[in-house]
This record gives sequence, structure tokens and C-alpha cells, in this order.
Amino acid sequence: MSDNLYDVVVIGGGPAGLTAAIYLARARYRVLVLEKEHFGGQITITAEVVNYPGIERTSGAALTAVMQRQAEQFGAEFLLAEAERLDVQGQIKTVYTNRGELRCFGILLATGAHPRMIGFEGEEEFRGHGVAYCATCDGEFFAGKDVFVVGGGFAAAEESVFLTKYARHVTIMMRGADFSCAPAAANAAREHEKITVLTHTQVEKVEGDTALRYLRYRNSQTGEVGEYRAADGDTFGVFVFAGYEPETDLLRGIAELNEQGYVVTDRSQQTSVPGVYAAGDVCVKSLRQVVTAVGDGALAATELERYAAQMQAETGLRPELPQAVAKQPEPQAVHADVQSELFTPDLLAQLQSVFDRMQSSLCLQLAIDDNAAGRELEAYMTELSRLTDKLTVTYAGAEVADRPCVRVCRADGSYTGLAFHGIPGGHEFTSFVLGLYNAAGPGQSIEPSVAARIQSLHQPILLKVLVSLSCTKCPELVTAAQRIAAENAQVTAEVYDLNHFPDLQKQYQVMSVPCMVLNDSQITFGKKNIEQILDWIEQNL
Repeated sequence: MSDNLYDVVVIGGGPAGLTAAIYLARARYRVLVLEKEHFGGQITITAEVVNYPGIERTSGAALTAVMQRQAEQFGAEFLLAEAERLDVQGQIKTVYTNRGELRCFGILLATGAHPRMIGFEGEEEFRGHGVAYCATCDGEFFAGKDVFVVGGGFAAAEESVFLTKYARHVTIMMRGADFSCAPAAANAAREHEKITVLTHTQVEKVEGDTALRYLRYRNSQTGEVGEYRAADGDTFGVFVFAGYEPETDLLRGIAELNEQGYVVTDRSQQTSVPGVYAAGDVCVKSLRQVVTAVGDGALAATELERYAAQMQAETGLRPELPQAVAKQPEPQAVHADVQSELFTPDLLAQLQSVFDRMQSSLCLQLAIDDNAAGRELEAYMTELSRLTDKLTVTYAGAEVADRPCVRVCRADGSYTGLAFHGIPGGHEFTSFVLGLYNAAGPGQSIEPSVAARIQSLHQPILLKVLVSLSCTKCPELVTAAQRIAAENAQVTAEVYDLNHFPDLQKQYQVMSVPCMVLNDSQITFGKKNIEQILDWIEQNL
């Protein structure tokens, strides 16, 4: 039994979960970090982190990437899958996921929280068409437009200042009499020349057609109603930063939660169930920051070490540790004669690992014009192909529109159905490389039942995935859509960086990413996994 048994399964790959993995793996316990979206958590959308002790300035994505590497080097294991339910009875617990069952002694819930919807009239209807929840992902779509921010906490203050990079003017509307965050953040927003603050103000309604055209709000003290109407043909944005809802559904009916749904823990981060711990933003606490999340994770891990040791002694079972982590290959292991200005030594090693597993060769077919974007894409793909003999570069004819574009083709020149329009950098570089791996085979594993659903699609399907390179939510949708296309020749998944294709943004009235368009007609917003995409396709065919 011990070869399929973990000491601890950590559910959630944000700072709390990653910290726990570092501590547990370093103490020589077998730990698996389970994440349904992307490793790093909510902090990855934060462009600047300046209050983490010992690090003057970094990004959320960079900070958590280092945490993950540390955990991996100590032997922690990682799995992208969604936890669906828990069985916490007995000494050996079970985490049921969409990719199978995980058995363990202890469980750490570090699933974080998601942005809270307010519930004003029109909020759900215009989500993605003017109502947004992530300034980093969607701020650029409101360049030169008026923007309204709902909320009075740290996120509202910080993101309002960020939005001034794009917006003509930002109006903050808060329920209370003042900001509820630290003065430094509040003053930056309050004193900004492009920001107006309205206190005791609540949004009542938004209206429009394909985009927002009208906003109504009310002062809760005076009862005065305010209105905003966009100029003819123009629109505006409403960004909601009204706190978060904890991701604690897995523990409902199992462990104690408070009235707001947060997990109640003791001083050691243990829940009301022995062997089940919680850390980070899911817990009842007065401060939700990276620094408190990592503290929770470290404390929970230390307690879980004791619990796992006790269970090993009582059951006589000892989970088998994974083989020692192999040393990262030196850069020359890729190609002795390659000097790359685009790829770091660490990234070169990761790319080589992917190339080594690819079963067949691919052709990167470029459709470019003689302009800066075309030359940049050509240089990017040419250098990528120099790293392996499994990639070659060719050029498409005039029949391929929406340039610049790289289409992934098989060695015989046939189209795999995967394409990227733009330059796949930023957060989309990883999803592009995974697309190559999926097209060349064997590809990321999928459940037989899911593979059967993919094969059951018998009519031509075109998926246009519209993204921004700054969006951390887009890669999951991109990878899932391309995984479907790689499995079924009837499906095409073409990714567009909207920065290069503003006409598509106007055509589909896209004010939030990720966005996916089915056969140039049906539109959906937000991240989705493979099964959710299949559900949406089946409902709209």
C-alpha cells in the first residue's frame, strides 16, 4: 500500500500550500501538492510585491515560482487536478479528484479564496462585457475610458492606482466612510489626480447592449441617486473588488466553518477534524497577506510532520519517497553550441525536458509580414527550433490571415489545429510549449471518459481563444482547448493575443479575458478545464 500513499496531500498551490510542501518535503515526508488551476495562487496576478520581508521588490508570479522550485528540489510532488470530495474517516484519508484517488495520512486545505460578486442588477449579464474582477488581466481593454471601482479595501485602493495607467478617470465607490486598508495604500488612491472617491455609495444597476452604456448608484446616507451614461458609441468599465469568498466547499459538513464560510482552526492550524489542517486565506484571520499565508503553511506543516509520524507508527505503513530529484542539466546539455538571449539556463533545461518526451517532430509554420511583430515572432520561433531537432520552421502562404501567426503542423505539413496569433510570450509561453507537447504526443494525460467525449465530437469546431499575455487565468483555458484540438482532428483551437488584434475585441465586444468563441457565434468568459469546455461545446452545438 505504501507506494500509493502520501504522508500529506496539500490541496492548493498558493503561498500557504507551497510553503507547507517545502517544510514537509525537507523533513523527508512524502507530500503532494494538488492544484486545479495554476500553481502560485491569487498573488500571481500582483505585478509588484514590495512588503514581503527580505525581498525589496518582486512580482507575485516570480515569488511563488521560487517557492515551487524550492519544494520540488526537496522532493515535493505536484499534480494539476481538481479535488472533488474528501473521506476523512480513519487513519488513512482519501482525496477524490478528477484524475483519480489520492490516499494519505493528513490533509492540508490551502485553497484560498475567489473574488466576491456583489449582486447588483446586470453584474452577471455584463461580466466580460464591462464588468471585471482583475485589473492586471483586463485593465488594458479600458484605455482612454472611464472606470468605476467598487470596494474600499486594499485591493480596491491598489488596483485603482494601477488602472490609472489605462483609464481616462477612475471613480472609487465604497459602502463605508473611508478606506479599510492601510493608510499608505489608501493615500496613494485618495491623492491621485485621476481618482475620485465616493463614500457611502453603492452600485444599483448597470445596463447596455453588447457593452456597458449606463450605471446607476446611490448614496446610502442621503438617498441621492447618481447616474453615468457613456458618450455615443463609447463604453466604460466596472471593476469589483469587494473581498473574497473562501474556497471551502470541500469541508462543508465535514469540519467547522464560521458564518462567512471560513475554516475554524486552532493555534496549530488544525480543523475540528484530526489530521485535517487549513492554511492561508481559507482560514478565519484578521490579515490575509502572503506573509501570513506562508506562516500558516509553515505552522501547519510542522504539526502535520508530527501527525504523519504518529500515523506511520500506528499503521506500520511508511509512504515511499520519490526518487531523488535529478540535478538540473547544465545549459550545454541542450546544445553545446547554442547561446540563447531569449531563454535562461533554467528555462532551457525545462524546455529540453519537454523536447525529450515529444514522440514526433513538428513544424512551426509562420505567417508573417515584414513588420516588427512579424520579425519578433520569426526570431522567437527560429531560436526555439535551434534547441531541438524535433522542431523546424517553415513559412505559410498568403492564405493564412490574422498575422503574425505560428501554426503547429506535423512533419508532413498537415495542420494539427493549434495556432497562436501574436507572439506567445508572458504567461502564454508555457501553454504554447504544452501545446507542442500535446500535438507531438504523448501529451498531458486525460481520463479515458474525457478522451471518449473528445472523440465524440463529429462536426467541425473552431475555438478562438482570446487572451492577454498579462493574464494568469488565460493559460488554463488555452491549454485545455488545445488539448482537445490535439485529440480530435475536427477541432481547431486558435489563440489570439488581443493586443495585436483589436478588431476581434471590437467584433465580440470583449472587455475581459480569457474569452472563447465557438464557431464565430457563441461566446463564453473565464477559465475552464477540459470537461467544462466540453460541457459548453455540447450545450451550444
